[in-house]
Amino acid sequence: MSVLYDYIKDFLLNYGLSDRLAVHFAALISLSILILVALLIFLIVRKIVIKIIGRIVLRTKGLWDDSLFDHKVFHVLVHIVPVIIIYSSSGFAGEDITWFPEFITGLAHIYLAIIIMAALLRFLNAAHEIYNTYTYSNERPIKGYIQLMKILVYFFGSIFIIAVLVDKNPASLFAGLGAMAAVLILVFRDAIMGFVASIQIAVNRIIKPGDWITVPKFNVDGTVHDISLTTVKIQNWDKTITTIPTYSLVSEGVTNWAGMLESGGRRIKRSVSIDITSIRQCDEPMLDRIKRLPMFSEFINAGLSNPDDYGNDMNVGALKLNLFSSPTNISLFKQYLEGYLISHPGIHEHMTRIVRFLQSTEKGLPVEIIVFSKAQQLNLYEALQAELFDHIFAILPDFGLRVFQNPSDDNALL
Repeated sequence: MSVLYDYIKDFLLNYGLSDRLAVHFAALISLSILILVALLIFLIVRKIVIKIIGRIVLRTKGLWDDSLFDHKVFHVLVHIVPVIIIYSSSGFAGEDITWFPEFITGLAHIYLAIIIMAALLRFLNAAHEIYNTYTYSNERPIKGYIQLMKILVYFFGSIFIIAVLVDKNPASLFAGLGAMAAVLILVFRDAIMGFVASIQIAVNRIIKPGDWITVPKFNVDGTVHDISLTTVKIQNWDKTITTIPTYSLVSEGVTNWAGMLESGGRRIKRSVSIDITSIRQCDEPMLDRIKRLPMFSEFINAGLSNPDDYGNDMNVGALKLNLFSSPTNISLFKQYLEGYLISHPGIHEHMTRIVRFLQSTEKGLPVEIIVFSKAQQLNLYEALQAELFDHIFAILPDFGLRVFQNPSDDNALL
């Protein structure tokens, strides 16, 4: 390259240019030719190398080479060829322009830094894509870690480029950053807290994409779509998208419904308040009327306790309906309701089924139902609840019971 530079300089001097102009024009023309040659060689090498690598990738069965090729990691690495050409020819101007070789090597260093940064970023994208092909990637997403590594790549690459531009050792710039630690912590506060939260989320398996979560503070109720270093994207049931800070998942109250979905059942826990003044012992006419209710005998028998349910505790006996010489309407209703829930096809038979009386209040005696629905989808779940309580409200008058409501006295409406 120095021969070409000398030839161009002599040519310009023969045409009457001053030494200074001839030197600078010769350097500029030589640099342009060097860049064109490097570009031409780069295009030729890239075409040959990429073609060869593409054939090798097609013949292998691994995923890594396919993903790296698709993300053009090899395409970026080929840029090292023109860097080598430019760097090795940086001294063509000799001693005519003392700063010119340093200028060219600086450009080569910056070019190389950009190539390495681009290759690392594409490699991280490829690694993330490959990781997402594994089944456990849904439970342990690494997008936050990938984003953190990208930030580090940008950070160190930028420091190196700045060091080249200001002609300083990169180590000295890193030493100077110690004084800016407080500022950096303030600037990257969300990223640092998000990184720590991502570790906690991954280790403790708090949430993963696809989980249904609720966060009352942010009015969030929906499915997790994406977990990144600084934000979590949730699609609410009204189809709106909410983004919240990643660290809020470990610092705020978050309910994850994944356990419910994996269990196969969804809890129903509701109560109805019975007017205490309607509770009484059953006389013969009331018993006859109650016994004529559809499925009464079947529900009563299904709801009776089994002595085996009490294990080896001999001090507790199972309560049998026939032990009551004069049962109350509320006890019959409870036994009927237990049998109804046991017999209902929509109630999960292997999960808790409880009908219990809560502490009576000025608003009556609450009868609480705790069962698990087989249906987990909201529309089916609500339909089952509606069906259960439709039946309860409709059957209560047949037991001589009234639901408490204000005003509780029917005559108060007259």
